[in-house]
Amino acid sequence: MSKPKSHKSADNKIDAPPPPSFWERVFHPRWLFGCALLATVAVLSPWLIRQLPELEQRPEYQLAFSQIQLEPVPTGGVPEDLVSRVQRRSGMPDTLSLLDPKLPKNVAEAFASHPWIERVVEVRNVYPALVKVQVEYRQAVAVVLVKSGLYPIDGKAVLLPPSDFDAADVERLIPVHGVFTTPYAEEGRPWNDPAVMAAADLARYLGPRWRDLQLTAIVVARPESAVTRPDEIPLELETVGGSRILWGRRPSSQYPGELTGEQKLGRVQKYLVEFASFDRPAGPYEIDIRHWEEISRRPLGIERLPINTAAKRTNRPR
Repeated sequence: MSKPKSHKSADNKIDAPPPPSFWERVFHPRWLFGCALLATVAVLSPWLIRQLPELEQRPEYQLAFSQIQLEPVPTGGVPEDLVSRVQRRSGMPDTLSLLDPKLPKNVAEAFASHPWIERVVEVRNVYPALVKVQVEYRQAVAVVLVKSGLYPIDGKAVLLPPSDFDAADVERLIPVHGVFTTPYAEEGRPWNDPAVMAAADLARYLGPRWRDLQLTAIVVARPESAVTRPDEIPLELETVGGSRILWGRRPSSQYPGELTGEQKLGRVQKYLVEFASFDRPAGPYEIDIRHWEEISRRPLGIERLPINTAAKRTNRPR
């Protein structure tokens, strides 16, 4: 019996079957099924997306603006309802979406724009549904008394909302007299009057010791011109007994030859320890603590004398 012949090419290899034609590939069942599947998905995708739950609207992903927590909690004269005040001032919505990628940025900007906030340190989402805002507050140290009203300021002369202060709040602040300007900047901005800036610096420095030093007000000299710098403004202190202490330039001044704030404060405290009051024995006095060598004092309206000489004269028997 004869064996079947095999088809071999010239190089003694078996010939491969011819490749499918273009139309054979196009109309292949698997190709047709894939195209049909893609078309179905494209048509149904919008409908399928609409059937998915809107996570941003689910209660567990919603947060009331009033539930934002401040760190630290407002104290020391800062309004307790500061969160609601921030919302009203910024126009933020009542409800926030925790899935909003812009949430931290928007919240930070809302709080940073409020006059009571000096700096927003951090905004963070806390599981499961909480936002905490870490801030640094401004602290009121003085109230500037001018004809148009009373204006609270912080230690950098930033204007704070007067409407946030009642009579008891104002009573705790250091009064500043002698200012002739009216604030033209909005709340939360510095009052760019060199006299106000100098007084604010002194109020911040003396604040913790104010009551113990028997002081009642800071008095500022009127700037000589519009270009006068805060370091050039002379400052005085009014005392309970009506005496005046010539303080000189503000504590942060780098003016050549000026005593430091610590040196001046030390002189005031020493004087009070020695005499128990700034108006004894025959005051009220003008007390000058600015000199390097000595303190001088004089009864108001009398030529200034060195303090030791003044004390001897007032103690002479009549």
